[in-house]
Amino acid sequence: MHLGNITDLRVLNIREEQKMSDDAGQMLLIYDDPSDHRSLSLDDASSTEESPDGNSLSLEAMNDAIPYIGQRFLTHDAAYEFYSTFAKRGGFSIRRHRTEGKDGVGKGLTRRYFVCHRAGNTPVKTQSEGKPQRNRRSSRCGCQAYLRISKITELGSTEWRVTGFADHHNHPLLEPNQVRFLPAYRSISDADKSRILMFSKTGISVQQMMRLMELEKCVEPGFLPFTEKDVRNLLQSFKKLDPEDENIDFLRMCQSIKEKDPNFKFEFTLDANDKLENIAWSYASSIQSYEIFGDAVVFDTTHRLSAVEMPLGIWVGVNNYGVPCFFGCVLLRDENLRSWSWALQAFVGFMNGKAPQTILTDHNMCLKEAIDGEMPSTKHALCIWMVVGKFPSWFNAGLGERYNDWKAEFYRLYHLESVEEFEMGWRDMVNSFGLHTNRHINNLYASRSLWSLPYLRSHFLAGMTLTGRSKAINAFIQRFLSAQTRLAHFVEQVAVAVDFKDQATEQQTMQQNLQNISLKTGAPMESHAASVLTPFAFSKLQEQLVLAAHYASFQMEDGYLVRHHTKLDGGRKVYWVPQEGIISCSCQLFEFSGFLCRHALRVLSTGNCFQVPDRYLPLRWRRISTSFSKTFRSNAEDHGERVQFLQNLVSTLVSESSKSKERLEIATEQTSILLSRIREQPISSLTLRDISSVQRHF
Repeated sequence: MHLGNITDLRVLNIREEQKMSDDAGQMLLIYDDPSDHRSLSLDDASSTEESPDGNSLSLEAMNDAIPYIGQRFLTHDAAYEFYSTFAKRGGFSIRRHRTEGKDGVGKGLTRRYFVCHRAGNTPVKTQSEGKPQRNRRSSRCGCQAYLRISKITELGSTEWRVTGFADHHNHPLLEPNQVRFLPAYRSISDADKSRILMFSKTGISVQQMMRLMELEKCVEPGFLPFTEKDVRNLLQSFKKLDPEDENIDFLRMCQSIKEKDPNFKFEFTLDANDKLENIAWSYASSIQSYEIFGDAVVFDTTHRLSAVEMPLGIWVGVNNYGVPCFFGCVLLRDENLRSWSWALQAFVGFMNGKAPQTILTDHNMCLKEAIDGEMPSTKHALCIWMVVGKFPSWFNAGLGERYNDWKAEFYRLYHLESVEEFEMGWRDMVNSFGLHTNRHINNLYASRSLWSLPYLRSHFLAGMTLTGRSKAINAFIQRFLSAQTRLAHFVEQVAVAVDFKDQATEQQTMQQNLQNISLKTGAPMESHAASVLTPFAFSKLQEQLVLAAHYASFQMEDGYLVRHHTKLDGGRKVYWVPQEGIISCSCQLFEFSGFLCRHALRVLSTGNCFQVPDRYLPLRWRRISTSFSKTFRSNAEDHGERVQFLQNLVSTLVSESSKSKERLEIATEQTSILLSRIREQPISSLTLRDISSVQRHF
């Protein structure tokens, strides 16, 4: 707040002097009472001005909007509240700095200093070897704004008077819509606390609580006198379970699962008070799935376990049938660099030291820093559906009726293939919609290499940038987030959900494999790919095979130029080395998805290649079993489970084959061939006695 226009301070015999600071060119107003000859020294460099004696004011002056020398208060708390109100209007907050004297000793407390919240400087922390530093930025910048009050006793009456005041700030002051977010001005009333406690018992999320209370109070989104973080801190204080007992129960549950399944893995940390700080875990089937499908991983950290209000991180991927698969879970007390680094270390440890090629996350700077440190060879990208999910709160109000038009343009830019086209299109979009000063647009542009497809096409993402993929993943996650259980029960709840998902995946796999695959081109490459890839993966490659027929290829000195038959210029550059079976295209579809593009397929077809080269039919998209826990076990009990599964498979085969004469002929022919191959195999995995035991069991 600038005070140069103050014309009436209603202070007798007080002198003002205006000074311009050399570095900032701002107005400096400092008031000081000479009767109080000691002055504040935040950095032993504060300048002061003298005022003549004879300050005489009535207590009514307390109602003035501006502090002044001689201003009187009945208590030092009243002076603090007055200065705090003044600070809020001016765009900053204050804190108590230091005192002189002590209650009950001698003259007692005689002087107090209140300073700007950005006063002083943060001391440099010593670096501890082996311990990660939070590197949290401090808001303190040595601001010299202050208010000093002194206790005056006259005629047996005690009061507090302003004896020093400076309102020069060496930092920008906040706007009214920003200052309310300072911690000093955020508070939750007793009525709101009761309301929040009631909401928490219903199991709704903190975000939903905030939206409900905004509606109840008829305030705009984001204008409550507290934030989501304040509500989470409050909910944490509501917990009535003994943390020590809860920790013990949870760890006992993990140990119980470990005893039943030695391949179950979990890691945890305790704080200095032996309270659970972080815990991560993964199941045997998840670790086995990760061996083949862990090349691209989504680390979803957008959820919280409401039963304990802890941030929840979930690692998921997609298998060869396009079905989401679970890799692991982590619960953290804090969302900081140290916690994220620990979580990533635990995950890589579960997976036998194997980090993913690509990891997709929400936009979180601490998490990004942790990934850079713990997974240096992994490509970090942002989940586009997590980014887009924030658009309504970021842009809806500002763009109004143009929001949908802007969103359509954003998606067009997002799907472009060329970086140059994206850069030009982004500038045009910003100009067209007048978004030059929008901080969200600027942040999106600054992080474009993490979410924009033109920057990501050289990295394998397994199709998980598709917004539709989020529905399947979220549906799976909600299975074990819906119930508000104790922490000790959560790991068991996840196990049930994962087991259910494994069974559903098995059934979906079976159904896909029994489907009739329709060949559309008649090309040998198509029938070959259909015999190797899963139906899901084959459908993706088949799309490219069909489109390849519409492209022309031209041999050049250093490769091939491939473009649509209706185009006279442009196209994609394809490099093919037949002797080594290597082919690549400038569109980078194979690097991005694991499927050859129409351009490469056109060149292969032109070169009389009748099969897709083996290296371009990745194992992760082939027809392999996803039920590793049953496939790789060899004891009698698991053999019996496989026999039961085979019986179910045969039952489904008969049911599907009987629906038409054509299906029945195919099933009979292929089953006869399969039976002949089976009879050629020796019996070595189990003894005859074990098999007999299993047969009697079934």
